[in-house]
Amino acid sequence: MHEADPTSQSNYLQIATKHITFDWTVDFDNKVITGTATHEFIAKIDEVSEVIFDTSYLHIEGVKVDGDAVQDFRLGPKHEVMGSALHVPLPRTLSAGSSILVEITYRTTANGTALQFLAKEQTQGKTFPFLFSQCQPIHARDLAPVQDTPSVKLTYSASARSVLPVLLSARRISPPSDGPAHDGKIIGKDEVVYTYDQPTPIPSYLLAIAAGNLQYRPFQVPDGKQWKSGVWSEPELMDSSFWEFSRDTASFLAAAENLAGPYRFGVYDLLVLPPSFPYGGMENPCLTFVTPTLLAGDRSLTDVVIHELTHSWFGNGVTHAHASHFWLNEGWTTYVERVLLQIIHSPAHRGLSSVIGYKGLLDALAFFEDKPKYQKLVIDFDYGENPDSAFSRVPYDKGANFLLHIERTLGGLEVFLPYVKDYIATYMGHSITTETWKSHLYAYFQKNGSEEQIKALNSIDWDAWLHQSGLHLPVEMEYDLTLANPANALADRWYESRHTTDISKLDFKGSDLDNLDANQRAVFLERLESYNEPLPAGHLFHFDKLYAFSKTLGAEIRFRFYALVLKSQAAMHFVQGAADWVIGADDTGVIKGRMKFCRPVFRVMFKVKPDLAISTFRQAQTQFHPIAQSLIAQDLGLDLAGLRVSG
Repeated sequence: MHEADPTSQSNYLQIATKHITFDWTVDFDNKVITGTATHEFIAKIDEVSEVIFDTSYLHIEGVKVDGDAVQDFRLGPKHEVMGSALHVPLPRTLSAGSSILVEITYRTTANGTALQFLAKEQTQGKTFPFLFSQCQPIHARDLAPVQDTPSVKLTYSASARSVLPVLLSARRISPPSDGPAHDGKIIGKDEVVYTYDQPTPIPSYLLAIAAGNLQYRPFQVPDGKQWKSGVWSEPELMDSSFWEFSRDTASFLAAAENLAGPYRFGVYDLLVLPPSFPYGGMENPCLTFVTPTLLAGDRSLTDVVIHELTHSWFGNGVTHAHASHFWLNEGWTTYVERVLLQIIHSPAHRGLSSVIGYKGLLDALAFFEDKPKYQKLVIDFDYGENPDSAFSRVPYDKGANFLLHIERTLGGLEVFLPYVKDYIATYMGHSITTETWKSHLYAYFQKNGSEEQIKALNSIDWDAWLHQSGLHLPVEMEYDLTLANPANALADRWYESRHTTDISKLDFKGSDLDNLDANQRAVFLERLESYNEPLPAGHLFHFDKLYAFSKTLGAEIRFRFYALVLKSQAAMHFVQGAADWVIGADDTGVIKGRMKFCRPVFRVMFKVKPDLAISTFRQAQTQFHPIAQSLIAQDLGLDLAGLRVSG
């Protein structure tokens, strides 16, 4: 069923991890994790004589096989993307189905990309340091020696010693989440052992750890549900975090269960991270990581939670076999997220999300005009090619639109949703390729559908959707524009006024936005940015005087405002403000570490004033997550190796 993973050096097709037991100590003084990873392996073929692990920037101190020390393990040469393969010879040749234990003693190092240790000054409370991980797509090998491919799904258990509370992507065994913080011991001084268990098999990229001055508050869960839910954050953010997420999270999860089937992970908690976290959210099982930029104060951005919890079925449940098929995670999740918006809110909300996503998709396709293979849904990665380089809205929104096209071609949600449930039930717990998905789609409708539906499937241009590049979708999509229309109408009025030279004659006022919510305001700005001719500088100065977008605290609005004005004649007026905002050298005081915001702003700054973009990045480089550092440097044409600062 699998092609070999082009981003792994491990021999997972011969022998694969079933369970890992971690015994870790979090060392904040030296900014490392030390300990052991003990793998239970199952041979998949006969005559297996070695295990090959993926590692990157790990210091390997010793290896045992079935309890006996092995001296002749070796680390292969370092590959720039894939790291160093760890070869462990086995004392006996294994036959298919037999098992063996391999224990590796190791420590992480400062050069790894999976972990970010934050100084206390980078946290909200500014009293204790902080640690968090980001293992997707291929950074788990920087956290532990693993077969770092989503084709291998494993269970894990862990003990983690730390002077600060520790969270993992698993179910807490002890001390209890709802007990005293840090088991009642002195935070920052006393060492506590935290134990966790993840009984549901997951891919290695979902291994996750966070540690800091963290508190927990539970959400109310609907009657009859067996799972628990709550939020973790620093104490300073707890009230705002609880208010933002407590009303909707459990009801969102219940709605997802109605659509997709039972939630399998037992716990669904949110962790609000410090601002250097490079993503909007990360669907770590039992513990979704979220950016603090979601704390909008009006619950306008909580739909990100719908996306992350939907991954419990698409990605965490049914998983892509490797990076070439990443759209099976994100395209499906984005599609179902929008279906849930329709169920929870209205068809108009599904349409508005699609409109916003479509703009992001067009931007991503244009960005990859010189790298057209990254415009494809199924990307034919070269061996050892970095999947982070392809990260964009393409798998999310090209994938979601593809599934929407299939839904409509087959006859709508009434026809499509029963198939979705069957797809989940068939492949839950498995890692699959696009070809496997397509074969099941046909098989389902051959069994449960009609000859007309098979003809409908045959009418789809599969090659264009899956394997072709281009700046547009293969089919022109239509969306419900009920909520987008008022935003578009206001944008059109501004555009039509561009030839009015006397600003005092413009018929706009600050109250224009009163009836537009945050998502509609985003559409308004994106519509203005999409016109071939930018508004004149005088218009944009008046625009900002009325609407004060250059002062708004909402990052979703602010970064779109900069995308608009930095492509206009007013760019030089606003570029310093953009530079200050993105690194937090302004009234916000907070770095914009989420790549959705920082990368586009740095790119557009670079076109206006390259020296400012580069000097701003150099000034704050180490405040960004290592993944973001690498990609921003790439965007700015910098060699990160020459810039990197250890630590």
